[in-house]
Amino acid sequence: MPDFQIITDSTTDISRDLIDSMGVVVIPMEFTMGGKSYLNYPEETEMTSREFYSKLRAGEQAVTSQINASRLKLVFEPYLKDGEDVLYLAFSSGLSGTYQSGVLAASDLMEKYPNRKIIVVDTLAASMGEGLLVYFACQQRDKGLSVDDVAQWVEDNRLHIAHWFTVDDLNHLKRGGRVSGAAAFFGTVLNIKPVLHVDNDGHLIPKEKVRGRQSSLDALISHYEKTGVKGSEQTIFISHGDCLEDARYVASKMHERFGIEKIFINPIGPVIGAHSGPGTVALFFYADSRD
Repeated sequence: MPDFQIITDSTTDISRDLIDSMGVVVIPMEFTMGGKSYLNYPEETEMTSREFYSKLRAGEQAVTSQINASRLKLVFEPYLKDGEDVLYLAFSSGLSGTYQSGVLAASDLMEKYPNRKIIVVDTLAASMGEGLLVYFACQQRDKGLSVDDVAQWVEDNRLHIAHWFTVDDLNHLKRGGRVSGAAAFFGTVLNIKPVLHVDNDGHLIPKEKVRGRQSSLDALISHYEKTGVKGSEQTIFISHGDCLEDARYVASKMHERFGIEKIFINPIGPVIGAHSGPGTVALFFYADSRD
């Protein structure tokens, strides 16, 4: 059995079943909606994704917050007390300050537990892209790699996790400063759909514009064709903002065109969904490069 615990954030957007099968610890992140704070548990105990997106469609807005160092210390310390090391795979520093909180927490705890290791890695990833990186890290752990070697594998491979998104409603990107008000207005009128990705610095960046919903979904698949590592053994993750049928469309095309069998689909949680909005579909895969 490994002598270290892999810990990550609920921004991985992976299901409770997958979390349990991998043996990872997922820290729920916080969001506020309608003046009330909620924790984004993977099993959706405080608010379901369906309820969350219904509220967004009705005009409510959500505000998210990073995990602070004090809370991370409370999560890390029991494993250190039990003689285990900790590998924390943190949400992209390009989108949140959670990684820096992890660095601070580790620094404080190392003074108290000098014989233990706490390794904090910036995944430079988001949503199920972060989840896919955690999935691969667990595979390396299960091969018997040490905590140092798994951490190094993640650092060496994180920029091979491609993230391709499309959104159905430009207004959520406008609120987050990803597109201008004019671009959101004219894009909506002209049925223009942006295709975005997470770049090598972990930022969400618009890459292209297409006309129509199906064309935007097909664009995600085209990016896999350009850069994805081919082979039926590839594992892909697909996340969605309460639009399961569109996610299934992408999954079916990936299976038909490339023979991929191992496909995981899960909703985008509130912390990511607050910024991307309902109707978002995202495809994640191991690639030659993120571009």
